[in-house]
Amino acid sequence: MSGPVFPQWIDRARPLAGVVLAIAPVYLIGIVYYGGSPQTTDVGYMPDQPVPFSHALHAGELGLDCRYCHTTVDQAAFAAVPPTSVCMNCHERIAPDSALLLPVRESWASGYPIPWVKVHDLPDFAYFDHSAHVTRGIGCVSCHGRIDKMDKVRQVETLSMGWCLECHRNPAPHLRPLEFVTDLDWQPAEDQAVLGERLRQENNINPSTDCSTCHR
Repeated sequence: MSGPVFPQWIDRARPLAGVVLAIAPVYLIGIVYYGGSPQTTDVGYMPDQPVPFSHALHAGELGLDCRYCHTTVDQAAFAAVPPTSVCMNCHERIAPDSALLLPVRESWASGYPIPWVKVHDLPDFAYFDHSAHVTRGIGCVSCHGRIDKMDKVRQVETLSMGWCLECHRNPAPHLRPLEFVTDLDWQPAEDQAVLGERLRQENNINPSTDCSTCHR
């Protein structure tokens, strides 16, 4: 009579193989989900730009209002990237021969836009309206951080659904008087919780948490 076809250790390993096969898919799904989530892939995103534009210089040191360049931020859903003509309003006279500004001069001469790289880029299935937030007292800092201190723009918040919902459920910590929405170093003269709640009631701010608000 012939012996067993497979060695005995295979029989002993069968229960372990079953456990591995059961756990492996869950483990792989977890790795893909967490590794691809906004919390791990977007915060800190800081792409190179075709022109080394410093917000620390322009918005910080020089004090340019955000709306000088992003002209539609309080009027439309999209915060417009400034056309080259806005850059040249200053740089026809200021540092007109700087090598760093060569792409700006080439864009101005050719009529082709500067290929800026979008930093805060929401997925296509999410709808966000800048004007709806800015005109209700949500400051630029709440989403973009202290951009007036950044030489190179980076993403500081996850922009995830949970992060948005947290603010929609409790907007008071982020509300400020409208005249200070683009004042990046503004600090409230009273407790933010008290001020925010008063502004919420005065302006009837009750953000929707319905799925269709952002997923249309």
